[in-house]
Amino acid sequence: MKTVLSIAGSDPSGGAGIQADLKTMEAHGVYGMSVITALTAQNTLGVQGVMEVPADYVKNQITSVFDDIYPNAVKIGMLPGLEVMKAVAMALDKYKAGNVVLDPIMNSTSGTELSRKGSRKYMIYELFHRCTLVTPNIPETEVIISLLKDGSGGGSKPPESLDSREKIEEAGKKIGETCGCNVLIKGGHSSFAVKKSMDYLYLPDKKVGIWLEGERLDNPNTHGTGCTLSSAIASNLALGDDLEEAVRKAKRYLEKCIRAGLDLGHGRGPLLHRV
Repeated sequence: MKTVLSIAGSDPSGGAGIQADLKTMEAHGVYGMSVITALTAQNTLGVQGVMEVPADYVKNQITSVFDDIYPNAVKIGMLPGLEVMKAVAMALDKYKAGNVVLDPIMNSTSGTELSRKGSRKYMIYELFHRCTLVTPNIPETEVIISLLKDGSGGGSKPPESLDSREKIEEAGKKIGETCGCNVLIKGGHSSFAVKKSMDYLYLPDKKVGIWLEGERLDNPNTHGTGCTLSSAIASNLALGDDLEEAVRKAKRYLEKCIRAGLDLGHGRGPLLHRV
């Protein structure tokens, strides 16, 4: 059986984070494992609190997994601070981890900071190139581009709005070629694709950009879509798919999860992963 490790935060309501990752992996027929980087108090209404796991303990968890059940792929989600990021980077190098998918979570939908601003420069310059794929949404991409354009790396320049296909294509190329990683810019927040779900995959080694179209579904319950998509991609990579096929399959899977129409909680509800 193929194995996938999720390095991410915990969501006690089960819709996102480690819990969504493990559900997604189970649905893909791979064996899921987890390293918890932060404990959150959250539900469908928002995030009420965050407690960071000490970096040494994150390192210990990673060591316990890799020394016993070496994962065929790794999904990385919430990395709350610099020391945790450094611990993860060192572990990826030590164990020569492959098929690494990083979902660069910065803020929750409700606005809570999940990755401290002072650590984002390290994520971009030191973690991205260690990954097979990074999967930012449009607001995260805008922040990343702002940091890359700022010569000091401090992000003093205000983010530019990515409000067209051309700007997203430029952003994908900038991130991919500057950071040395494949990039999937998720278009769920796009202002120009109303009837379709438009994601952009840039492959720097091939100098190729691919627009991936899908159905935009009318369902407000989309808590954990980013976690689910990145975990599905990692699962498909573990199963042997090439990157483009892994992304296409994951996108189709996510659409099924949304289309299932699960309705739980009093806010932005979770997905049904067993589809």
